[in-house]
Amino acid sequence: MSTGVELRDLTRDYGNVSALDGLSLTIHPGELVALLGPSGCGKTTALRILAGLEEATSGAVLVGGRDISAVPANKRDMGMVFQAYSLFPHLTVSDNVGFGLKVRGKPKRHRLSRAADMLDLVGLSAHRDKYAGELSGGEQQRVALARALAIEPRVLLLDEPLSALDAKVRTQLRDEIRRIQLEVGITTLFVTHDQEEALAVADRVGVMSHGKLEQLAAPAELYARPSTPFVAEFVGLHNKVPAQVRSGWARLLGTEVPTLRGSVTAGPGTAMVRPESVRVRADPAGRVLVASVVFLGPMSRVYLTLPDHTVIYAQLPTSRARAFEPGEAVTVGLESAPVLVI
Repeated sequence: MSTGVELRDLTRDYGNVSALDGLSLTIHPGELVALLGPSGCGKTTALRILAGLEEATSGAVLVGGRDISAVPANKRDMGMVFQAYSLFPHLTVSDNVGFGLKVRGKPKRHRLSRAADMLDLVGLSAHRDKYAGELSGGEQQRVALARALAIEPRVLLLDEPLSALDAKVRTQLRDEIRRIQLEVGITTLFVTHDQEEALAVADRVGVMSHGKLEQLAAPAELYARPSTPFVAEFVGLHNKVPAQVRSGWARLLGTEVPTLRGSVTAGPGTAMVRPESVRVRADPAGRVLVASVVFLGPMSRVYLTLPDHTVIYAQLPTSRARAFEPGEAVTVGLESAPVLVI
């Protein structure tokens, strides 16, 4: 049976610096919540307080409805995976996975059986007798995940577990973590600064800034309907386009689109526009000029200079972006998705 988690009005002060400023967060049983934000926003501090590795200045931590704020870290039944793999180099993979069970006094037969099950879960059964130094970074992190799960924790805590890996391995392991989390059904808190990572693995994503939770929502909701300018910037709405707002609608780029809650209600403002929402059409009479085209693999960015000299970019399939040349005149428009106007 999965266990729910509640962080209730947490604060954490370091002298005059506030790392957490009234953070409240509920993680439902079996749910994976990702905390996303830049360095220093408080996301790792929140995880460490939940783990019992740090003490909150005020507030409470509840697991399964019980306040565990005063319970020491080694009594909290948390499985943890860090950025650094933290494997014991003198132990085999199997012994690393079973280490937590050994500390808990479990018999050798149980440790070996459980380690075998966990290594099978992460796809490393064939490596059980190797040492950490014989494994790749991605394999070592899989071992760390197996070790965290071997003790059958109530909650799994992942602190930037993929940031030390190269891009291809990171994507593969990200998907593996999600598969395993769903298979095991464990309540999980995942901390990351990578928005693509958070959106890909989480049931809900919480965006943090200066110790506060700016927005907590399902990935699609967060991406399509950011509630603050900070969230809009952080999840990829990088274009800032002049707009006129009236009666819940914004006029920009020759198009009228609805405004999101939190937008200015009337008059001039700046719309936060996703690059993939920008439409570009060749037009010799157009007043917008192509500034440059940047190749990014399957997708490319087409940078555009508006008549008022504002520079924005559209993100297009490379097959379409190839049709545009720097200096070419075009007409731009916008898909009908709502925008945040500040």
